[in-house]
Amino acid sequence: MTDDIRRATGLAPFARIAVLGLTVTAALAQAPHGQYTLKRIATPPDAGAIALYPDQKDVPGANAVVERWGLMSDGKRIARNVTHPTLTPVLPDKTHATGAAVIVAPGGAFMLLSMDIEGLPVARWLADHGVAAFVLKYRLIETPDDEQAFLTKADATFAAAIKSGASGPPALMEPRAILDAQQALKLVRGNAARWGVDPARVGMIGFSAGAMTTLKASLLPDPKDRPNFIGYIYGPMQSIAVPADAPPMFAAIAMDDPLFGRAGFGIIDSWHTANRPVELHAYESGGHGFGVGRPGTTSTQVMDEFLAWMKARNLLKPPRH
Repeated sequence: MTDDIRRATGLAPFARIAVLGLTVTAALAQAPHGQYTLKRIATPPDAGAIALYPDQKDVPGANAVVERWGLMSDGKRIARNVTHPTLTPVLPDKTHATGAAVIVAPGGAFMLLSMDIEGLPVARWLADHGVAAFVLKYRLIETPDDEQAFLTKADATFAAAIKSGASGPPALMEPRAILDAQQALKLVRGNAARWGVDPARVGMIGFSAGAMTTLKASLLPDPKDRPNFIGYIYGPMQSIAVPADAPPMFAAIAMDDPLFGRAGFGIIDSWHTANRPVELHAYESGGHGFGVGRPGTTSTQVMDEFLAWMKARNLLKPPRH
């Protein structure tokens, strides 16, 4: 890592994983160098997970790496080296189901998935409020099997991302993640009756790298393949070309986000210029990777505001029987 990059970020090596990790957790960034850990744990059982592709042997672009789960210093779990993507339904009680569905895409710089910050807690919150949620475990960039080697590679990747992100979004992307998002949308719509959802009210909410994946899904060439609405949570803010039929967007970011908080709101302007519905919530503080909200900041309102936005857009009406 060069000195100019270190000065620009103000962070020691590896500590950037929390801020750019798109995300792991702020606690990691605050830990003195060498005092944070990534401990390998057994892949947790997930009896409710559904394979995105009927025959996992035929997953497009699958390779031979082994999926690994780890426990970060703050006790939060991450998944990496995902090559066989899944979708885990988290369904509301039928007595208060709204018929709306949201696919949840956790972040992690396409090198990991922050399952305990931006995955399951988000899905459970939505289900508790009548929205059928589906956690998407999408495919990632291959990383070294050894945890320390993974951290070393992640540090180098994030350093390059900082440098390239100075004038634009970080040069981080995994094209297979977009394929998996598209497949997840097809799976939810194809099983709408089974899960009690309206196939015309299937949205996505993504966090950081998950927001980038959600954005790409919203720009798929065929409008029928896109989500019906999106939650874009602390994703890149640069302007993009927006089609005239892009789905409605709810966006949220903290102004002190060290990665995207000082880039303006170009993507919001792009949606607005295209005459597409867009709503922005910019919190004074919360940093990057606040998930369902960082305690002590107004970012804790993000899910309530997302739900209020869905209600205002008439997305929470009970399904017809």
